Amino acid sequence: MNSTNRRHFSIVGVLIVISTFVMYFLLDASLPLPLQASLEAIAIDGLINLHVWLIAFLFSVVMVFMLYAVVAFRRKEGDEGEGEHFEGNTGLEIAWTVAPIALVLIFAVIGFQVLGDVTQAAENEVEVRVTGQQWAWAFEYPELNGFVSNELVLEVDQRVKFVMTSKDVNHAFWVPEFRVKQDLVNGRETIVRVTPIEVNEYKLLCAELCGTLHYNMRAPVKVLSAADYAVWAAENTK
Repeated sequence: MNSTNRRHFSIVGVLIVISTFVMYFLLDASLPLPLQASLEAIAIDGLINLHVWLIAFLFSVVMVFMLYAVVAFRRKEGDEGEGEHFEGNTGLEIAWTVAPIALVLIFAVIGFQVLGDVTQAAENEVEVRVTGQQWAWAFEYPELNGFVSNELVLEVDQRVKFVMTSKDVNHAFWVPEFRVKQDLVNGRETIVRVTPIEVNEYKLLCAELCGTLHYNMRAPVKVLSAADYAVWAAENTK
């Protein structure tokens, strides 16, 4: 590679780095995520963040090379000759084949690790049974002798195993601040686990189109401190 080509690649490299950081911060600012209200949200957001960096980088690679070529190698006024002829570059072709495969494998490994962290069982987890139907939610607490409520009440920092089913069509359990989402299927049980970490009030939404009032299939979610949860549990134990 001659000095002129090295200079072009050096300039392009610097521009790609600058563009990657600019695009990342633009994407991060324009697509804000809800509050991280669970341990699972921290892990999932970390994976999302890696994808945003990759998107910013790949966008920059394509656009910087294209725009730089348009500007730096445009036909000069009065130049009627043909451009320099070249046959390709074996090393470059190998690199742009191997690099995407490596990235896919790396992200697959990271994704499996995050999936394992999000779905793994814990010894001290408590169970809440969730039933969905058009267009309402019901929550049963086996540890409270089967108490049933239409609002979901959880203890902060306590891992919860949700065992879920539907009485009719498919529904989907989704609290945006928890990040995790799981379908409810008629005739079978599905499971999702959450460890809430922020005392606050949220909304449970159905994320599966389930009929005319799908938009209104919501339920209040309250995450209480350990002391407040103990009081609530005592008041509602059968």
